[in-house]
Amino acid sequence: MSRATGVVSRDVLLAEDGVSFLRGILDGRHPGPPFADAMDFDLAEVEEGRVVFVGKPSPRFFNPLGTIHGGWTATILDSAMACAAHSTLRIGEGYTTLEMKLNYVRPVMPESGEVRCEGKLIHRGGTIATTEGRLVDARGKLLAHGTETCMIFSGQAAAGR
Repeated sequence: MSRATGVVSRDVLLAEDGVSFLRGILDGRHPGPPFADAMDFDLAEVEEGRVVFVGKPSPRFFNPLGTIHGGWTATILDSAMACAAHSTLRIGEGYTTLEMKLNYVRPVMPESGEVRCEGKLIHRGGTIATTEGRLVDARGKLLAHGTETCMIFSGQAAAGR
């Protein structure tokens, strides 16, 4: 939102462990991803195995029914859950999302206020990480929650694809 946006090179991405890289987004050393700016949410907290995004649902994300589109909710949850896995990467590792499951509990509306989406690590193995996420409104009411599975791999192996 107020941070610079962009994409870093693969060399920059693989040179740091995951939590250091994400903290670099927070402190402005690395740009935030352009899509997060477009979606009106931002990374707010990072620690190993846990991240928080905050966002502002607005009428520009309405679906035809007049509620915030489920894709917006899915995007902030995917970001939080995936970054919880990212925060556990070692130098030289990469990852990708294999699957996610979401449960929409309440409609997200502009009146929800600033929403908070927390992603937490459930399990980290050698090649698979599982995470969970919760999206709550400004009053702390649950709006949606989900789980995600990510595959972890050597970043150098991914470069050869």
